[in-house]
Amino acid sequence: MRISVVIATKDRAAYVEHVLRSFETQAGAPSFEVIVVDNASTDGTKSVVEAARARGVFPIRYLYEGEPNRGKARNLGLAHAEGYLVLFCDDDVSLPPGFLAAHEAAHDSSNLVVNGPIVNVPGYDARPVPGVANYSRAFLCTCNVSIPRHALAAVGGFDESFNLYGWEDTELGVRLREAGMRWKFAWDAYLWHIKPPGENTLEVETRKALERARMARRFLAKQPSARVRAATGAYPMNVLRARYLLPDSLLAFYAGIATSERAPELVRAFARSQFLDGMYTRELVRALDE
Repeated sequence: MRISVVIATKDRAAYVEHVLRSFETQAGAPSFEVIVVDNASTDGTKSVVEAARARGVFPIRYLYEGEPNRGKARNLGLAHAEGYLVLFCDDDVSLPPGFLAAHEAAHDSSNLVVNGPIVNVPGYDARPVPGVANYSRAFLCTCNVSIPRHALAAVGGFDESFNLYGWEDTELGVRLREAGMRWKFAWDAYLWHIKPPGENTLEVETRKALERARMARRFLAKQPSARVRAATGAYPMNVLRARYLLPDSLLAFYAGIATSERAPELVRAFARSQFLDGMYTRELVRALDE
């Protein structure tokens, strides 16, 4: 087995159905298996996976992790993986036919963490090719990354104490880099990340921002370097901004513009980003003060 794909999911059976269909259309792919780790779903995820297994296009396994924890779910998948490479992707993605072949081709040495472009689209019918805006220097992003299984085992996999949204993949990337792994960006290994506007509401994104801020404190406790402080926003000028320049009135103003149907789309997008950044930064400072 050359590649083990690990997908952690919770209550997103329709997305899982789509991504598994994408794997059925892979062309020129090396030997691979898909491991779906159900992270305490209450919908029909298991039935979707069983139906895909019955179609018999590729080996597929269903695992269940009852504690909602993305790191723990991915570690369970890793523990059952048989491939030389482990490829992590999200459940809400769609893949071009050459996706797995591109990841395989990019691993021309044994110490690489290979990331590919993530192209956000509003639905499954949108199929743009990646451009400059899709380039990322992130060392490890679990939406689209492949890593030799031996390297993940050597550093102990994901830290399961990251039990809320955010930073668990970045923290793993720090340990892999310290262990001598190198980063590679493979343009051909791209995927489409399905982001329907109706699902990514301001309420949903605010919850993620607050959880991400709390996990940033945990990240800093493990890796208190200047690089991590810069990445998480825990540097002096940003902390001062959170304390004195982000009052409730300003954030309420941004939220109002972000949700106003009368405001132009670009203005709403700017206000949304400013609101979410402000909520994250203020929560980060609260967490650091605890």
